[in-house]
Amino acid sequence: MNANTIAALCLAVIALAASPAHAQMNSAAPPILREVSISQNLNAQIPADLPFRDENGNPVRLGDYFGARPIVLSLVYFNCPALCTEVLNGELHTMQASSLTLGKDYDAVSVSFDPKDTPDVARAKRDVYTAQYRQFGRPAAAQNWHFLTGDAASINALTKAVGFHYAYDPAINQFAHAAAIVLLTPDGRVSRYFYGITYAARDFRLGLVDASSGKIGTLTDQAMLFCYQYDPETGKYGMVVMNIVRAGGALTLLALGIFMFVMFRRDRRNALASSAANSAARLS
Repeated sequence: MNANTIAALCLAVIALAASPAHAQMNSAAPPILREVSISQNLNAQIPADLPFRDENGNPVRLGDYFGARPIVLSLVYFNCPALCTEVLNGELHTMQASSLTLGKDYDAVSVSFDPKDTPDVARAKRDVYTAQYRQFGRPAAAQNWHFLTGDAASINALTKAVGFHYAYDPAINQFAHAAAIVLLTPDGRVSRYFYGITYAARDFRLGLVDASSGKIGTLTDQAMLFCYQYDPETGKYGMVVMNIVRAGGALTLLALGIFMFVMFRRDRRNALASSAANSAARLS
């Protein structure tokens, strides 16, 4: 491993350690890392007309993927020596672990922020990751996990809309960047950010249910969303104590109401039976 590769790996690790809660890097950090952060642009609309090329070299627009299902968006570059591969690996493992199905419940779009990346490299990445997704007994995903490349103007517009700030270091010919995946609503608005290189399957599922406005998932998911709320600071779902207390109180009132109804019905039946018995006794 040469010195440039070691430097790139170290830079990636430092960028990964950057907290999403701190948009401004510590003044003691290397100057290039002060440009690296993720701003939470929740509910921001991703421009639908941004032109890119898909993994087969065909011209596409981001809006071509809007409309049907929530989207898992990952911003990486395909020749990254370390961190981007970990982001894609983490995304893959979470999708494999989730009971929601790629292509049925959501789509995935991975966009390179390096304008030098080509469709050939994108296709090679697509083939590797969709093949691994199928190995876990999941349906074919090649038509629903898209790997895109584009020019600097489209890349800059997309990363600005998402709030993904990165920097190029010409000394090592690599990019410094943070790690995250972003969930988009079906119409292309930013819904959730999950940070790092591992993403909890529960948070991933709840985030997709949230992004779909409840159009995917089950009644259990809706109940979970009542008890768990997304925290933008951590990029995770946390328990909402007051909602649980309210739910417990409502269940207690419901149980009390059912108990009173049953007791009232039983007393009424007993009273009617007693009245009938008395009437029969008088007639005899």
